[in-house]
Amino acid sequence: MIDRTAGWIAAACGGRLVSGDPERSGACRAVVDSRAAGPGDLFIGLAGAHADGGAFAGRALQAGAWGVLVSREHSDGLVDGGSGRSVEPVAIAVDDPLAALAALARAWRRELGAAVVGVTGSTGKTSTKDILAALLRPHRRTHASRENLNTEVGLPLSVLEAEAGAEVLVLEMAMRGEGQIAELTAIAEPDVGVVVNVGPVHLELLGTVERVAAAKAELIRDLRPGATCVIPASEPLLEGHRRADLATITFGPGGDVQMLSLEPDGRAEIEAPGGILSLELPYRQPHNLLNTLAAVAVAGALGVRPRGPVDVTFSPLRGQEVELPGGVIVVNDCYNANPMSMRSALDHLAATPAARRIAILGEMGELGPDSQRFHAEVAARAGEAGIDVLVAVGNGGRLYLDAFEGGERHGVETPEEAGALLERLARPGDRVLVKGSRSAGLERVLGDGR
Repeated sequence: MIDRTAGWIAAACGGRLVSGDPERSGACRAVVDSRAAGPGDLFIGLAGAHADGGAFAGRALQAGAWGVLVSREHSDGLVDGGSGRSVEPVAIAVDDPLAALAALARAWRRELGAAVVGVTGSTGKTSTKDILAALLRPHRRTHASRENLNTEVGLPLSVLEAEAGAEVLVLEMAMRGEGQIAELTAIAEPDVGVVVNVGPVHLELLGTVERVAAAKAELIRDLRPGATCVIPASEPLLEGHRRADLATITFGPGGDVQMLSLEPDGRAEIEAPGGILSLELPYRQPHNLLNTLAAVAVAGALGVRPRGPVDVTFSPLRGQEVELPGGVIVVNDCYNANPMSMRSALDHLAATPAARRIAILGEMGELGPDSQRFHAEVAARAGEAGIDVLVAVGNGGRLYLDAFEGGERHGVETPEEAGALLERLARPGDRVLVKGSRSAGLERVLGDGR
């Protein structure tokens, strides 16, 4: 919530107030879609691949938006777009709306004075963000990124959603290429930066895992001196990116924060700086246990020692369990996939009691020239783990079929066909994993968005 005047907002983003009272307040939310704009909203007209949002600023004002922030070429005549209103609408002209959005978010971050956590990694950053927010909320007024607001557009929008009085911001940082984490770090100015892991993702652009590590480590490189860095204990690709002027906390086996025990009922004993912590976890997936250790390390850096039940709500399509008629459990983990997360999900599927274990897998995107090898390795892992049935979805998913041994195999063209096949295949007591990259569209397997 941008609880400041039009004059403050214009100055914060380096713009010029071309209409409206500089003392007018009341902006509650920043939006970049004119169709979503309404009373209390500041519409920011960003240039996109197919359209320039600034051209729709008049529409946003007609819908009752509090004001608009647009490039100078779109600022003329905007008062007419708000004609008939009792209060002259706010219009702010800037050279570059995207840069202005970043500057406005950075100014609001500084105005809040909250501690800021930046979370990145090849996989699991959203779940880590969700777990960390759950650990912090009983102790601090915490704002966390919604769903996947983690890009050069999403992250500043998330910062601007933070209410005055927030004590901690937990911000997810995504990237596809070099320089993008640095851009997000410059906006967020984190006090704590966590790299959850490094793996073979975005190889189509970056080429090697070493370059992926370097791109993720831009977060470490650009932290202020005296800040805290949280990294896996067993990740050699990050060793060369450590800094002597940061406090570094490691997590995982052999790290500063590690799991001592985990009972069947979810009670976990965790060793951490300052003593042993006891948590009650509602999940047992190996990757989320590691994510929990990363979150505990961050919480400790902020002076919070969590304890007791972890009341976490994971973002949609990230390991949600859905029970179908007949007692079939579907693990809906289809938001994204890479070789690391695929192996972890398959291992967890194999370790969970079930009559049969079925994996419905879509392709893993952006893996570059070694894509076929990575898919074959995942399929081989599924066979070794004892998966009973593998359903490969789409042309990319068919890369799994030849390398899967020991179980029943099916290839289908679409997620809808996979859903129909599941209805015929599933038996009471079966457990089903649905996983693939976002581009595979596997959320359509269940047909109703569950």
